[in-house]
Amino acid sequence: MKRISYILSLALLAFAPAVASAQNVAITNVRIVTGTGLVIPNGSIVVRDGKILSVSAGAPASAEGLQVIDGKGMSAMPGFIDGHKHVNPGPQEKEQLQSLLEAGYTTVLMGGGQADANLGLANRVASGQVNGPRLIPSGAVGLRQTPAEARAAVQALKMKGVLHTGEIVLTPEPAPPQAEMEVLKAIVDEGAKQGVQINVHSVSSAATMAAFDVGVRRFVHLVNKDWMTHESAGKLNNGNAIVAGLIAFGAPIIDRESPAPAPVQFPRDASLRFRDGKPWPEAIAGANRDAQGKATGTE
Repeated sequence: MKRISYILSLALLAFAPAVASAQNVAITNVRIVTGTGLVIPNGSIVVRDGKILSVSAGAPASAEGLQVIDGKGMSAMPGFIDGHKHVNPGPQEKEQLQSLLEAGYTTVLMGGGQADANLGLANRVASGQVNGPRLIPSGAVGLRQTPAEARAAVQALKMKGVLHTGEIVLTPEPAPPQAEMEVLKAIVDEGAKQGVQINVHSVSSAATMAAFDVGVRRFVHLVNKDWMTHESAGKLNNGNAIVAGLIAFGAPIIDRESPAPAPVQFPRDASLRFRDGKPWPEAIAGANRDAQGKATGTE
């Protein structure tokens, strides 16, 4: 399988504390993409005690006491951060986390699941038991409870040291019922008091704007049930809301094979397809469709 070569050892050094404490290395002869627009054609990266000490052109000023690794002209770059990824503790956790590392991700905010399970996996990664990106745990807080119960759930997250909710799913159409909004309002208020970030899944304009009006400022999906108006989008922007869009969703994938176990050769026409090679958006189960049955693409 073809893959762009990156020095992924940096991810392990920076985000696996139990292992990183013993790491003292100098990576030389490496093309460094800094992430600020600067590219160092041939440089070096010095890591001491698991932390990046210097990034510079040419050879390091000193490599005393360091293991020297020849980068052989490969590229190194800062790790990616995924702000909403469902990572599943359990039998497949090692494979899933390894695949994230190999894709260049060094930090992941867990998007859903129970706080204890997420916290346990995050701790296994931090202690070096599982190889993976640094995980920021979240915990579920549901809307099918009273406002007082919801406040208690947010307080319980804080007591565990979990500072993010998983995605809180609002009814998208025709709009969230008032009972949901009363519970969400309590969650947002308690989150502000406890320092817990509230993350909301709202996939219609009505749900998104209703959540915004009660104080939600972090949305984990773009609207996909309808088209948002410029006025609503401007309101989100002016209110400093964050919408975590899925930028690889339906992106053109050209002239490559999909991952095992069922490799698919993608076409060379830059058509929009999912990672399994199926056409976008027609392949979405339950896609939004117009009166003629054609997928609208709002997904």
